[in-house]
Amino acid sequence: MDKRDPNQIIDQKLRETRPPWRRRQAPAQPKKYKSSMKIEENYVVLDFETTGLKAGSDKIIQIGAVKYIGHNREDTMYLLINPECHISNTITRITGITNADVKDAPVIEEIAHELIQFIEGLPIVAHNAPFDMGFLYALEEITPIPEYTVIDTVRLARKVITETPNHKLGTLSQFLELEHNAHDALGDCLVTAEIYQYCAAKM
Repeated sequence: MDKRDPNQIIDQKLRETRPPWRRRQAPAQPKKYKSSMKIEENYVVLDFETTGLKAGSDKIIQIGAVKYIGHNREDTMYLLINPECHISNTITRITGITNADVKDAPVIEEIAHELIQFIEGLPIVAHNAPFDMGFLYALEEITPIPEYTVIDTVRLARKVITETPNHKLGTLSQFLELEHNAHDALGDCLVTAEIYQYCAAKM
């Protein structure tokens, strides 16, 4: 005969029959692009300035896209986007983009399909690519987004450039002695292209 306290018996029964507790986790989002370290001669360098870091909830406020054919700059897409929400003082301080700047700019619904047409299915080069690709694929509600091949210059630089303390865009631009209009979508694209071409030559 079990002489334990009835409450102890009940607690044990509950432990034995209750399903194990697990921390709820958001389902992992599948990566919708193919990462590559292969050197391409034709590509589009892509950079977004945004209202924050969370793709899907934060918004694009500036697009920079530069097309290179044979490593030569062929075409540029560079424009402000009205996010239809407030741009914080912090973002303005980082990017220089104000609410007044984007007041009369087009909204992303007007531009998303033009960006996809501009890329033309070429490989995409980006610095810290998961950030920019997250914002690009967040546009799938507006227009279909192909499965791109994506080359991340952070990964390339880590392999090729060992002299720098880190592989931030600003650090690498200083190392290569490049002019850099930082946190401007076009300025970041041009420096990213220089880093990519430097790494390509070294590889």
